[in-house]
Amino acid sequence: MADGEKPPKKLKDANTLGGRMRRYASTTASLGGFAAKTAVNRMLGREMDNAKAALELKTVLGGLKGPVMKVAQLLATVPDLLPPEFAEELATLQSSAPPMGWPFVRRRMAAELGPDWTARFEKFEQEAAAAASLGQVHRAVTKEGRRVACKLQYPDMASAVEADLGQLDLAFAIYRRADRAIDASEMKGEIAARLREELDYRQEARHIALYRIMLAERPEIAVPEVFPDLSTGRLLTMNWLDGRPLLDFKGESLVRRNAIAANMFAAWWLPFVRFGAIHGDPHLGNYTVRPDLGINLLDYGCIRTFRPGFVGGVVGLYRSLLSDDRAGQVAAYESWGFRDLSNDLIDTLNIWARFIYAPLLDDRVRTIADGVSPAQYGRKEAFAVHQRLKTLGPVKPPREFVFMDRAAIGLGAVFLHLGAELNFYALFNEAMGDFSQEALARRQHAAFAAAGVALPA
Repeated sequence: MADGEKPPKKLKDANTLGGRMRRYASTTASLGGFAAKTAVNRMLGREMDNAKAALELKTVLGGLKGPVMKVAQLLATVPDLLPPEFAEELATLQSSAPPMGWPFVRRRMAAELGPDWTARFEKFEQEAAAAASLGQVHRAVTKEGRRVACKLQYPDMASAVEADLGQLDLAFAIYRRADRAIDASEMKGEIAARLREELDYRQEARHIALYRIMLAERPEIAVPEVFPDLSTGRLLTMNWLDGRPLLDFKGESLVRRNAIAANMFAAWWLPFVRFGAIHGDPHLGNYTVRPDLGINLLDYGCIRTFRPGFVGGVVGLYRSLLSDDRAGQVAAYESWGFRDLSNDLIDTLNIWARFIYAPLLDDRVRTIADGVSPAQYGRKEAFAVHQRLKTLGPVKPPREFVFMDRAAIGLGAVFLHLGAELNFYALFNEAMGDFSQEALARRQHAAFAAAGVALPA
């Protein structure tokens, strides 16, 4: 699009609050009708055709191309939050908004850095290098010759997120009518908090600073450097990290794929077991691979931090599963926030826990799925848990559990894509070291204070 040319009406309308709100209103009406039909089926005792209903829900949500797609995809990745048919349909939705044309970008950059913003760069590419649900990335070169990535938020995104959260209420209402095995109220609050947090690029800059501290001694994991004088609450400028998409390496030798997977394991588990933080968005596009097989961590909008007690519970459950210590398992679940733990509920939680922890409990070289096809990985366990919760539920998963579980599943998916064969037990015990909750608390306090990140409540 030439400089000064007006953007097409369709694109302009899509990127204005009015345009988004018209689409939200239409979707709200459709969701309301879908929820009403589901409720009537329940009331009349009719069996619900999950496959048909899932396709209908996907069609309803498919008219939106904003952050609600991130919510839909997130719901699809939380095991057993939705029936399998719903998860499969929602996972196919695309999380992308229409790209901003150059006149839009110029106005947005001027709003963030002032009318003379172009003088702050030696070069700024007009075409976006990447697009996401909340913003898009442009390549640029600073006056000092540094290659940078400028992540610019789309206009009106705060309002769009709040509208999307209204849709989230409807989506959870649909779920409650379809299935009462899980009380998703804490999940909803957690998702809302993370989406709102993702709007704040200053917070993301602080999270980048935190990761630079936590991974300072791991050169195989690259964390970008933020340029504060070229960043605001809705513009984040970082040095450009060269790398190839992770999936480009699926056909490489096992040795090379294993090296990438081991670096991914360290990038995720080390910050968690030593500092109480995770990279909470396991989307494959958030990582690239360097020529030396090191990992670039590219996006820090969804960083989840944890109380030392929660991390202690994760380690405690691991150790109690190894030793078959029932009392230790109960203590771990209680430290996470699970309440009213009957013996049947503990047995049910252990089905899922043993699935999640399985590679870490097995002291041998193996794949993540260990002979199970990727398409079926976790299906049997999820089905067993869901069937039990139908009689025991509704069970309310605590907030901290939501992104921990989701990110662990996402990391496992990375290893499945790579076909990695590693001793995950050895890798986990190396990362954990001589774990102490008190030592973690000391490290967390120092690192968080240096990065300006608030300690988790």
